[in-house]
Amino acid sequence: MAPTRRLFSATLALTFMGGLLAAGSAAQAQAWPAKPLKLIVPYAAGGPTDAIARLLAVKVGATLGQPMVVDNRAGAGGTIGVDATVKASADGYTFALVAPGPLAGMPNLMKAPYALDDLQYLTLVAKIPSVLVVNSKSGIDSLETLVKKAKAEPDKLSYSSAGPGTTPHIGMEIFKDQAKINILHVPYKGAAPAITGLLGGEVQVAMVDLMPVMAHINNGSLKALAVAAAGRAPQLPNVPTTAEKGLPQVTMETTYGIVAPKGVPAAIATRVREAFIAAVNAPEMKQQFLQQGALPVTATSAEYQQLIQAESAKWKDIIGKAKITLE
Repeated sequence: MAPTRRLFSATLALTFMGGLLAAGSAAQAQAWPAKPLKLIVPYAAGGPTDAIARLLAVKVGATLGQPMVVDNRAGAGGTIGVDATVKASADGYTFALVAPGPLAGMPNLMKAPYALDDLQYLTLVAKIPSVLVVNSKSGIDSLETLVKKAKAEPDKLSYSSAGPGTTPHIGMEIFKDQAKINILHVPYKGAAPAITGLLGGEVQVAMVDLMPVMAHINNGSLKALAVAAAGRAPQLPNVPTTAEKGLPQVTMETTYGIVAPKGVPAAIATRVREAFIAAVNAPEMKQQFLQQGALPVTATSAEYQQLIQAESAKWKDIIGKAKITLE
């Protein structure tokens, strides 16, 4: 066979095979989903991540035509759930709702069984600003008072966190670094006991997600001194931001996003992403988020991945400065 004919035949064969693969991929996307989908939550049931996941799973499942089942895989600061996601089949039936901790935090504190590039980033779905709160009986009525008291009595005040390396811990260490103050860290085993410790007067201050302390702020048990975010929280319009108080570097927002195992077919990833964005933008969902202290947000896949990379760099910096360990 002449070289030209051989080249033509090879090109024709490749074109034919490419067409078959494209057709097969399209057919797979059309047949999907043929069974329930799984949404891994790397934390225990009942927390803020779980609450957001369950709100979204119902809406997304209805859109896609199959139930989306929430699968709680708690442990090791969220790394167990993320590792399960990374190792899941990329067949379009397993996704996860994650916060920055197991992505930006834990890999800087331990040898995580995965890298950030092992995941496929779909979209953000929500963010919850951290709020600096004190026990209302502490006598601290403003951010200025807190800083003044901490400078006058170094290490006399204490703050609670959900444990070493968690968002409340990192956020307070950034605040201490920027305000140039010393406040003792008292780690608890989870967000709920950390807030209970603050309410009981065991510690005086904490920087926590707005969601779990909204009710305590509203009933007067806790006083919000500042919101650690770029803008004021719509739920607390009269509470200034840390930037307004001269601490623009003190920002700590918990962003929640949807990730998948690397290699999910593009057509399926797009459908899932669009279903989550539609759920987040639904008026009733926006209202539910706001009532719980969350803000509905979305992002492109690239924007979400870049955000996590930036957060990882920020966490790495303060972990080094404050010599934070998991001990």
